Amino acid sequence: MKSACLGLALGLLSFSSALCAAPPTNVVIIFADDLGYGDLSCYGSPTIHTPNLDRMASEGLRFTDFYVAAEVCTPSRAALLTGRYPIRSGMCGTRRVLFPNSEGGLPSEEVTIADALKDKGYATAQIGKWHLGIHEGSRPLDQGFEHQFGLPYSNDMDGRPGLPKGSSGSPTPPEDGWNVALSRDGKIIEQPAVQTTLTKRYTEEAVKFITEKKDKPFFLYFAHTFPHVPLFASPDFKGKSRGGIFGDAVEELDWSVGQIMATLRATGLAENTLVFFTSDNGPWLIMGNQGGSAGLLKDGKGSTWEGGMRVPGIAWQPGRIKPGVTHELANSMDLFTTALTLAGAKKPDVPVDGVDLSPLLYEAKALPQRPFFYYRGDKLFACRIGEWKAHFSTQIGYGQPKADAHVPPLLFNLGLDPSEKRNVAKDHPEVIAQIEEAVKAHQANLVPGKPQLQ
Repeated sequence: MKSACLGLALGLLSFSSALCAAPPTNVVIIFADDLGYGDLSCYGSPTIHTPNLDRMASEGLRFTDFYVAAEVCTPSRAALLTGRYPIRSGMCGTRRVLFPNSEGGLPSEEVTIADALKDKGYATAQIGKWHLGIHEGSRPLDQGFEHQFGLPYSNDMDGRPGLPKGSSGSPTPPEDGWNVALSRDGKIIEQPAVQTTLTKRYTEEAVKFITEKKDKPFFLYFAHTFPHVPLFASPDFKGKSRGGIFGDAVEELDWSVGQIMATLRATGLAENTLVFFTSDNGPWLIMGNQGGSAGLLKDGKGSTWEGGMRVPGIAWQPGRIKPGVTHELANSMDLFTTALTLAGAKKPDVPVDGVDLSPLLYEAKALPQRPFFYYRGDKLFACRIGEWKAHFSTQIGYGQPKADAHVPPLLFNLGLDPSEKRNVAKDHPEVIAQIEEAVKAHQANLVPGKPQLQ
């Protein structure tokens, strides 16, 4: 009997030791630029063929209600990397995004996913578009990344003198139209960047990073340049999509995702790597055929209507994440908290707005109900709790000089009306009261950061 008990104890000890010996989970975040809710075939696109993302969705967890914390790129990226609404870091304002002549950037005191995971021994890399500052303290190598390869900001900035108006939104933009630089580890290696090669070269760099770091934990933040305009695709993809040059760019991005998945499988890392795919904001609808689609959602980039901030979200980790579709409300700030939890890293001693998605991803447990706040710049425009969304102000993404204020707020049941067509405020004053209380509590403890987008 004593021998049997000893054997059981040794077995449990061995099992416990095996658990302790399990390597930390790698984290890969793939961030598209201006990709809309309706631009992937697994989200209903009838014209754009995305077999790799479709496979990722079928093997992983596809979110129907995944959001980013801002309607344009700079604040959205800041929120993703810090787990905080961008108003807390000052990374939002009337100018909306950083420009080449902006004086600010992501403050050096902000703790990024890369900072936290680097402290836990992770290798860290940022590949693709940065758009969080070009000055000392705000650059990738200042924000926890050991390796960087990509563009400092959007590919339509640094237009050459004499560039015809509207060139960025053209289906055939001039390849020599923009002087944006490509850099590696902070040093310019090509200017202007050859944009037709960007997706392939980013992907090669990402594959190289994963392969070289396969024997230690790593965090890869892979932020694609496309499908932000001007749109380019390599010869292997140009002219191949039914969706025009926009479709070409997205289908090449899909190929890139396939390369990452294949590399993780080939290196034996797939089961120990969380890959999350999403977009920085909704589609840039004013670009017409070059602007993408929000599907059944209203409006797009630049707005706090659903089409501006609800985006594709796919989590993949074969053998760990059970395939399925979730209607749980989640957002990009949650990736910060999730990554830190997986790495065993301590959260910074500042307000963090993201929650840990691990119970949902690995145990299919429901997340606690919480409000989600829709900001446009530094102004709170809307709030969602459960299926209910109240708009205090509305403004289309582009072309409307001044916001419309709503007293009482507009109210929509997003479960029944995801296109936000039927205002039901008069029938549900109790819901509006609940949402207003949540906003009041949020704002009572909010300390805005120093504005950075001057």
